[in-house]
This record gives sequence, C-alpha cells and structure tokens, in this order.
Amino acid sequence: MTSGRTFVPESVADPSVTSPKGFRAGAASAGVKEGTNRLDLALVVADRPCVAHAIFTRCRVVGATVLVSRERIRSGRAQGIVINSGNANACTGQDGLLAAESMASTAAEHMGIDPSLMLVASTGVIGVPFPIDRVVAGIPRIKPTADGGHDAARAIMTTDLVPKESARTVEIGGRRITVAGMAKGSGMIHPDMATLISVITTDARLEPGMARLALKRAADASFNQVSVDRDTSPDDTLALLANGAAGGDPIQSGTVEARIFQGALDAVCIELARMIARDGEGATRLIQVDVEGATTLRAGRRVAREVIASNLVKTAIYGRDPNWGRILSAVGNAGVPIDPDRVDIFIGEQQVAAKGAFHPFDARVVSEAMGADEVRIRVNLNQGRASGCAWGCDLTEGYVKINAEYTT
Repeated sequence: MTSGRTFVPESVADPSVTSPKGFRAGAASAGVKEGTNRLDLALVVADRPCVAHAIFTRCRVVGATVLVSRERIRSGRAQGIVINSGNANACTGQDGLLAAESMASTAAEHMGIDPSLMLVASTGVIGVPFPIDRVVAGIPRIKPTADGGHDAARAIMTTDLVPKESARTVEIGGRRITVAGMAKGSGMIHPDMATLISVITTDARLEPGMARLALKRAADASFNQVSVDRDTSPDDTLALLANGAAGGDPIQSGTVEARIFQGALDAVCIELARMIARDGEGATRLIQVDVEGATTLRAGRRVAREVIASNLVKTAIYGRDPNWGRILSAVGNAGVPIDPDRVDIFIGEQQVAAKGAFHPFDARVVSEAMGADEVRIRVNLNQGRASGCAWGCDLTEGYVKINAEYTT
C-alpha cells in the first residue's frame, strides 16, 4: 500500500508518447495531401493489449474514424492507434467509412495484432474524398520504434506550428509509473471534448473502470478548458492506452494509488492543453483565466471557459486594451448564477474592477501586462470556495488569414 504522503509528478526529459515502457511509435509520408511529402501518417502501438478508453467529439457531424474507433473502444481494450493528417475523412459517406476500416485493418496487419484492437483517427480538411490508396500504401513504410514518438507527434500536425508532447513519472507501490502523451490542435478548438487529437500512453496497470473515470476527470480539467475559436471538429479524439508493463496490482478507483496516478495524468493533459492554447492559429499570446469564489467546481470552470472563449476578450488582449467590461460581460454570459455587484477582476497583478464596478488602475501598466507572452486574468465571484481555470489565446489577423485560405 502506498503511503498517504503527497506525490508530485516529475517531468520526463525529452518526453514523447513512447516514454512509458512497452510502447513504440513511428511515422511516414503518404502524400495524403497530394503533392506534399511531409510526415502525415503516425502509428502508436503497445507490446501487449491495453486497458483503453477514449473520448470523442460531441459534434453531431462525426468523422468516419470516430465512428470506427467509438465502436472498437467499447470492449475497453486496444493495442494501437493509426492517425493521418491532411484529410479529416469527415463528410465522406460510405466510402469514408470503408476507408477508415481499411486504414485500421492495414495498420493492424502491419503490426501483427488483432484488427479489433487498432484504433484510427484522422485530421485535416473536411469533405474531401479520402485518399485511401495512398494511405494503405504508406502504412507499411512506418517502422515503429521506442524512439519514434517525436516523428509521430510531427506527423499528426496540421496548422500546428510545433509538436506537442509531455510525460510525467510517479512512484506507486514501489514501482516507477510513466504517463505520456502527444496532441495536435491549433484551430477548431473549444471546450466540447475532445477538441483535438491526443494519445495518452502509460505503463501503469489500471482497472478498466478506473481508466474511464481517470480520463474523464483529466479531460474535464484540461482539454475541456481550452478554447481558440469556439469551433469543434468532427474528428476530436482523446485515447488512453495502459499496457501495465510497470507491473503490480491493477490500480483501483478511490484509492491513494488512483489519486497519485490521476495527478500524473492531469499534469500531462494540462501541459498538452496549454500547448494547444499557446499554438492557437495566428496567436501571439497564451491567456490563462483563473476563477475564484465560485459556488461549485463546475460553475468556476464554466465561467473561466466563457471568458477565455469571448472573441471580445481575445481581441482586447491582442490590442492590449484594458477593456475589463468585456471580461465582466463574459462572466455574465456563462449561464451561472452570479451577483455582478460582488465580482472582482484582475489583469496581471492589477485590480481593474471591484464589486462589479471600476477600480482605479494604471492603464499603462495593465496594457503592458496584456502584452506579455502569457496573460493572466483573475476573476473572483466572491460567492463560495470553488475555483476553475481555462486557457486560450488572443485573436489576430493571422487567424483570419489561415482560415480564409485553408483549402486554397
């Protein structure tokens, strides 16, 4: 039994999705977007069947790969996932569904695993016929290795400027446990799970019910608290693969061991979520909104999400305009019962509103704080003891340009 002392997850040097024991990954170029030779196919596999869970988009327009993976993950088991970038395989009809099945079965055959244990995901342009012939030809060129995580993270990028990778370790029951992940996401990002494609791997041995609960909790604390542009994707996928290679008894819900594992999983997902916000399309600044004094955790998170998603707040940050009324208006739009006459607002270290009204501040100092690489907004509702946090980015001309020319 692990003792009740606090266990702080430790960062892993040079993190990748293959940091946990027993995982391999790799990538190849299949020319998914005709005429390109960038890495656009990624494969992550475990050395054995895993306890697995996944969370998918809530958009009613659903990509073919989500339909396939959603059905396969019902068993609570998986051993790998194959992902392409450049084409979302969404709004592609029956041909797209057959292509997703073929993509998964080809990857499973290539790795010599049960086809039912191979998940599949796609990201890219919506409504374009899927080039399954190029993808099927490209999969055998992937040679997964224990050092291939970085290539896989690059292969799933679309408008992302940087790959997103994270890993943490903790000690549970005298064993070193590693949790790692990769993610892609830059546009079509909003809190409506999953708002991205992300693969989380761990060598921990997890009880299936605990894996489901842990992933939901981590998603609610991280990816569901990110917004770039209020848009979601038909292909949003967050998958957890736990191969148990670290050994030990399965971690059960409600135990000290579960809390320690949750801390590591949360840390990985939050770091990936912050990377997504920082890399928002056209963004120049990361924004973090902290809400205090909420009546419940759910209320605190909801208010934080609403502020971070406000285009008026985002453009004010971009222009370094200390227009705090936009923040208070967003708080009021969150659908959470509040008393506006009790709300305090801070930008950086400067208080700009007290009890819902103007508080004297130095506009020059606040404007400078809004020009920092990371801008902090703090809202105190003064109604309770709960809090919430969300991340986003400023809204710039660059976002308009990227999305005005996305297919041209």
